[in-house]
Amino acid sequence: MTLSSPSRDVSGLRDYAFDWALVDVETSGVIARRDRVLSVAVVTIGPDGEQTGEFSTLLNPGCDPGPVHVHGLTAERLLGAPTFEQVAGRIGALLQDRVLVAHNAQFDYDFLAHEFARARLYLPVSQRLCTLALNRQVDPPAADMKLGTLAAHYGVEQTRAHDALDDTRVLAGILRATLREAARLDLPLPLVACPPRQDVQFAPQPPKTPCAYRNPGRAEADGPLVQGMKIAITGETATSRAELEARSVAAGLNVMSSVSRHTSALVTNEAGSASAKARRAAAEGVPVIDEHTFLRLLGDVRAGTPHRGAAEGAGASEGVASVSGVAAAVPGNAVAAPAPMAAPVSTAVPAPSTPGAAVPAARRPIPATTTVRPLAGRRVLVLGGTHPAAAAARTRVVELGGSAAINLSRTVTDAVLLPGGEADRRLRRMPELGLPVHDEHWLNAPGTAPRAASGAAPGAASPATGSSSPEREADRPPSPLVLPRGGVVDLPAPQRDAAPPWHITAAWEPQEAADIDVVAFVLDEDEQVTFDEDFVFYGAPENPAGTVRLLTDGPAEQTIAVDLASLPPASRRVAVAAAIDGEATFGDVGAVQVTAVPSTGAAPLARATLDAATTERTLLLAEFYRRGPVWRFRAVGQGYDDGLANLARGYGVDIAD
Repeated sequence: MTLSSPSRDVSGLRDYAFDWALVDVETSGVIARRDRVLSVAVVTIGPDGEQTGEFSTLLNPGCDPGPVHVHGLTAERLLGAPTFEQVAGRIGALLQDRVLVAHNAQFDYDFLAHEFARARLYLPVSQRLCTLALNRQVDPPAADMKLGTLAAHYGVEQTRAHDALDDTRVLAGILRATLREAARLDLPLPLVACPPRQDVQFAPQPPKTPCAYRNPGRAEADGPLVQGMKIAITGETATSRAELEARSVAAGLNVMSSVSRHTSALVTNEAGSASAKARRAAAEGVPVIDEHTFLRLLGDVRAGTPHRGAAEGAGASEGVASVSGVAAAVPGNAVAAPAPMAAPVSTAVPAPSTPGAAVPAARRPIPATTTVRPLAGRRVLVLGGTHPAAAAARTRVVELGGSAAINLSRTVTDAVLLPGGEADRRLRRMPELGLPVHDEHWLNAPGTAPRAASGAAPGAASPATGSSSPEREADRPPSPLVLPRGGVVDLPAPQRDAAPPWHITAAWEPQEAADIDVVAFVLDEDEQVTFDEDFVFYGAPENPAGTVRLLTDGPAEQTIAVDLASLPPASRRVAVAAAIDGEATFGDVGAVQVTAVPSTGAAPLARATLDAATTERTLLLAEFYRRGPVWRFRAVGQGYDDGLANLARGYGVDIAD
């Protein structure tokens, strides 16, 4: 079978020579722990780009097939098809010792992991590659990163969208074309290590009903209980634990699985217990109530203060003014931060270390009254320099109307070479790509020099067609809005009831000496998590309701997906942060790019490059927050010297010492 691709030869790409297993699944929904696979296709490709195997089948999921209007797979059509368990062995043989490849690979991987777990089999995948993440690195001049759009851009024929086998064949063509582009740009592949998943114990617990009331604080001695109080229970009780929790929830209390400084009371008949909850309650001064007293107080729980609805109040974003749909931070409006914390990072440029030393051109502030934006529409990559000098140069790029890149991609139009940048391996790619390289003084007066056409060298062959036709300016997709640190933009109102999740994607230059974890906190109007499970991180990549998820798309890119339409009214803010495991700091890592994207593969709405951090190991990156009925995106860029544990505790998460 000849695969859809302008050229199948990738034999010259030695750094990308893997055995690949390209996968596509059609499913009854989008939640892997709940929904089922309806059809699956696997195409295997060798290191030389030649196809070595192919398998596809419909599957009988034993449940409603879900959105038939999307995949066209009715219950009648699936009747008589094999179950996943019956074909799992054949699928596993095709995946064994190969890199799993998919477009939005975590989706396909998670569904396969759950299906293999249900069949009590091991998913034989140790690495995966997401072609969506790879194309985000390449950043081709396409309208978006969806499969059909990329197929058209790379000249790959697509005949039946949402057909698993056809989508997999199309994916093969896209993979080959993208690998060639990655080789031109000298990009490392965003391979993701896949931990073994042999059972469903990694699945989140069933959703917990959010408490409708704000936490009024600690219970007073012999005082009444108030709706919204956070209650924890430990030790043996005469009343069953399930009944105690059910009665508490029915009374409007918030039953927690752990104790923190925000807990209102601990219910136990063993005040001197050595349980973790009892020890933490004693350390934090949390009041202790015995079961008999608690049951008596449950009979007269006082009315609490309901959480504000989405349309009530302006949330925690007072002091932010909106201009032409884009909000700008008003001076003096500090981003709310949990306490206690180190002081936020400063945006001031450090003074030269040598008295009388000249200030580099990149550090000279642009006059506040200027309206000149000579770098509008341009994307500039800064090479070399100390961290403060490189950060100042990127800030200057944004001040001049441009976008600061952190990695080489097809949309980079210019490079700025600072001292020390001569050793950057990306520099040798510039002549081949037709990219102009400027010294640091260029940022003081960049002028209007012509820019390269999306990384295509003049007269270079097009990767999709093989013809010598540089991309026209009219073919370039619209650039996302560039936000400065603290910049805010309103999210557009959803066009339909079932709006797709919004994504905050964080990316950085690949690191050898630092592991970076992206996390999220779902917060109420008191800047607290409702329960610990609203802290989303690598060990718990999804909150119980499935409304906030961590997607790992590579060693230098992670995404938080948020279903804003399904968040309860009590959820006022989703804060996204990054933390470094180890002794490295964000001064060592350099710039972090955050992007707000309205759905998987969609064109980004806004982008910001955050690099003010120096000695900090934790960095608040961005947030979605409510302002009245409108959701907003803010690029934060606020760093702390303390680790992730202190940040989580500040937001009310119980973190064990």
